[in-house]
Amino acid sequence: MPTTPPPAAHAPHPDLQLAAGWTHWFGDHTAALIEIPLRIVLIIVVLAVVRWLAGRAITRIVRHVLEPAPGEGESRPARRRGRGLAVLQRDRSRVRQRREQRARTIGTVLGSTVTIMLSLVGVAMVLDQVGIALGPLLASAGVVGLAIGFGAQSLVADYLSGLLIMIEDQYGVGDSVDLGEAVGEVEHVGLRLTHVRDLNGGLWHIRNGEILRVRNDSQDWARAVLDVSVSHTADLTTVQRVLEETGRELRRDPAIGDLLLEDPSVWGVQSLDADGIVVRLAVKTVPQEQWGVTRELRRRVKDALDEAGVDIPFRQHTVWLRTENPAHASMN
Repeated sequence: MPTTPPPAAHAPHPDLQLAAGWTHWFGDHTAALIEIPLRIVLIIVVLAVVRWLAGRAITRIVRHVLEPAPGEGESRPARRRGRGLAVLQRDRSRVRQRREQRARTIGTVLGSTVTIMLSLVGVAMVLDQVGIALGPLLASAGVVGLAIGFGAQSLVADYLSGLLIMIEDQYGVGDSVDLGEAVGEVEHVGLRLTHVRDLNGGLWHIRNGEILRVRNDSQDWARAVLDVSVSHTADLTTVQRVLEETGRELRRDPAIGDLLLEDPSVWGVQSLDADGIVVRLAVKTVPQEQWGVTRELRRRVKDALDEAGVDIPFRQHTVWLRTENPAHASMN
């Protein structure tokens, strides 16, 4: 008698198998589908907040640069008391232009630097989250950066020097400077180049990295120095009295007295030359006005010395005359 085979096991439905497979796959890839994107989004948000805070700080720095220095308000007399541009007190539009250029350049450089640094940090963190090895990339970037650094080190030095010049406010547009061979008025200050117009009208283009020292005649104050030569027979007491009176009269003159920051003083005998005696007269002035004050002092001192009967020395020479031998002359 044939036996009846056992009933076959019931096979699962294909849809149930597919659902179980998807559930297992989602369970294995939860980190890749949810955690990693959330981390990337969190990184972007944090970097965006940091960039916003840095932007606020940079804005404060720029605003501080744009603030007028003490003594430069519209209600104060046109006299420089702080650092920076001084010759342009009467031309406030140029003063504002210089500040705006300096602040705009500093703000742009700082903003770009912060953005680039945060972008590099963000890219590195995102690549690390997606599982890309950063070691080979950093090594390659280091080699490329080293090659670029060797090839453009002078350019980097120019930009760094230009940034420091602006941050430290060593000079600006309108200042009278001495940069070595280039002596004149600054017309433009950039991150790489400084433009100086000399006395003859020539425009100098100087790389900031090549500027080793700067003499700025437009900061704080200047000094007018006048050396007066008198004859050896002149009474030095009279000379000193005449110079002091002339200096006080110049200070009381409303047309030029505002350019002087103090009463002129006689420093005394500067040198004893073969032709005469040199007496020095000096006074602090508004920056870049020392040359005009010196010219006016020279004119007034000349008139005052003439009125006092003080002689200006004449060049003295000792002449040696050699005659022929008397014995030789008698034979002829």
